[in-house]
Amino acid sequence: MDTLAPGLTRAAVWSADGVTVREMPLPQPDRGQTLVRVDLATVCGSDLHTVLGNRPAACPSVLGHEAVGHIVATGADAPLAVGTRVVWSVTAACGQCPRCLVGFTAKCARVRKVGHESFDGDWPLSGGYARHILLPAGVTLVEVPDRVPDAVAAPAACATATVMAALEAAGPLTGRRVLVLGAGMLGLTASAACAERGAIVSVADPDPVRRSLATAFGGTPDSPDIGGLVDVALDFSGATAALTGALSRLDLGGTLVLAGSVSPGPTVAVNPEAIVRGWLTLTGVHNYEPRHLREAVEFLSGTVTRYPWESVVAAPVALDAAHEVLTPTPPGVLRASIAP
Repeated sequence: MDTLAPGLTRAAVWSADGVTVREMPLPQPDRGQTLVRVDLATVCGSDLHTVLGNRPAACPSVLGHEAVGHIVATGADAPLAVGTRVVWSVTAACGQCPRCLVGFTAKCARVRKVGHESFDGDWPLSGGYARHILLPAGVTLVEVPDRVPDAVAAPAACATATVMAALEAAGPLTGRRVLVLGAGMLGLTASAACAERGAIVSVADPDPVRRSLATAFGGTPDSPDIGGLVDVALDFSGATAALTGALSRLDLGGTLVLAGSVSPGPTVAVNPEAIVRGWLTLTGVHNYEPRHLREAVEFLSGTVTRYPWESVVAAPVALDAAHEVLTPTPPGVLRASIAP
């Protein structure tokens, strides 16, 4: 294990030249801030999109917004005590702008985001691909029970919490036919969460390996030749063809929730008459609210032995090898991971 001089930490900094691990001074938290020692970070697909140039992002930066760790220092008025094991939200909200005041803290007018800030700015340690992360006031921290392994807890901060927001947008699910589009980490999490709420779940994905994972997460593999009407469709793929197909399968009063379209893509054609006559609802979610992160931790804690969460997270690499996992993952692996 590598050693560091007192007062230093290490971070994997992504730039135009690739990923370089740098040593830097360990910050001391100010009022409302929390310093966390990162135990494990998982690699969200959106970071892969960033590295591959598919979406704009601050550069250089410390990426990583799915992680779990222990609080090692706090400033005055910090929400939790030193030693607490936590996950934290992607967004830091001001709490005072019109959006925050009406409950849209995820879209705060002055929002700052974990793993999305410039390394050359005033929040260099903003991402989870580092030994430590400094969390400002406005970030939600949630305590994680010891029974939830690191590999299960880390995705709560993005994948699981986003699913909780999507399910809230979908409405009651008991007895309803739900089609999940995309059998990545979010899709399989949604499959399990919908099953837990009493839904009849099918999961669609063009990759047969990923599609077959649905059976372990409360769903049934779906394919175009199976088809059939559904009451709810949840999209985590962002694929135009998948969205078009889902729209055609919505039964009367059906709802389509979009959560996967987070980078530019082709326009989806929508027939207004079909929306009107079918009493259909189309909505989207991006980021999530603090309650969704709390629900995510509660959900994972309650299902930790019911679904094979750890099986879809690869064994962690060291921080020095972070560049090796910021690439598309092999079939069957939904999340790479880094142990800083």
